[in-house]
Amino acid sequence: MSKVLILEPFCGGSHEQLVSLFKREFSTTLDIYSLSAKKWQWRARTAALYFSEIVPYNVDYSTLFCSSVLNLAELIALRNDLSKIKKVIYFHENQLVYPIQRETEGDFQFSYNQILSSLVADVIVFNSHFNMQSFLENIPHIFAYIPSDSKPKHVLERIALKSRVLYYPIDFPSLSVGCNSNEKLPDSELLHIVWPHRWEHDKNPELFFRVLIRLKSESFKFKISVLGENYQEKPDCFSEAEQTLNDNILNWGYLKSKVDYCNILKRAHVVVSTARHEFFGVSVLEAVYLGCWPLCPNALSYPEIYDKRCLYNTEQQLYKQLRQFCYNPSLARLKRDRLNIDFRKYCWTVLKEQYRELLGIQ
Repeated sequence: MSKVLILEPFCGGSHEQLVSLFKREFSTTLDIYSLSAKKWQWRARTAALYFSEIVPYNVDYSTLFCSSVLNLAELIALRNDLSKIKKVIYFHENQLVYPIQRETEGDFQFSYNQILSSLVADVIVFNSHFNMQSFLENIPHIFAYIPSDSKPKHVLERIALKSRVLYYPIDFPSLSVGCNSNEKLPDSELLHIVWPHRWEHDKNPELFFRVLIRLKSESFKFKISVLGENYQEKPDCFSEAEQTLNDNILNWGYLKSKVDYCNILKRAHVVVSTARHEFFGVSVLEAVYLGCWPLCPNALSYPEIYDKRCLYNTEQQLYKQLRQFCYNPSLARLKRDRLNIDFRKYCWTVLKEQYRELLGIQ
């Protein structure tokens, strides 16, 4: 029986969650090789060489599935035996619109590598329409850096022909396993705000903390849970906010237990995103499924998923919405109960067969 080769150079967060779903559902047909989710730039630079050495030869693989962190072009150059099988690249995110703090040639290279990988792939899958559109639309911008006498032609058209959207699959029923499903928030409870994102620059934590500190300075009462994965290097604003907002903090830091994490989401009123780089937003959608009202930027992938009532355009608008919920926390739950989101579009049980077909599993 032929097998599917899964390569994940950055196995954390949504990347790890997807690999785990595949492993749970299709384990007998998969060979999975992965690297832990640390030092993203070095994973993007060197994972192809690493995988070229550890993936065995003489295995009957029918499909290679990898995330866009992997330089697929380098891997195929190093392992020409893999060039003949179906190659699927999955974009959890793309680097062509990454909000860099200062532009360097290295930033160009990460974007360029994703373009090269897309040219080598047979199928290119994006987790949202925003992800696909922003990638395709920015290929000409990346190529504008190339000297005029060596600009490649027709690359956008070649990549577009192979591109499709397949929403990220979430196993919603599993989120409630072990949770205190019958527990309700008392009307007297303070507003509980959750921020469940990676502790990194592109999630714009500075904006989130500015709004909270302003609310606190005006004597509004609230509690916060700042979750998400964090690494050795993180923005300075986290240490500063931990001190300034110390008596507002219910939970601070990453939770390894999914049950504990989901129980916190069920105890929260509002989930906030301040991201500048987001292409789906698994953590926000999980929080909304468990009862939180979402407050997200009116940009990126969010308008594709959420009603305009859930979106804000400015920092001032975010502040006003949270201020309103501070006055009346139960209003957030009332609004959430009336929010109409078709979770089936993002549900693993609905999307499973499309992913099975994508992987070529019989």
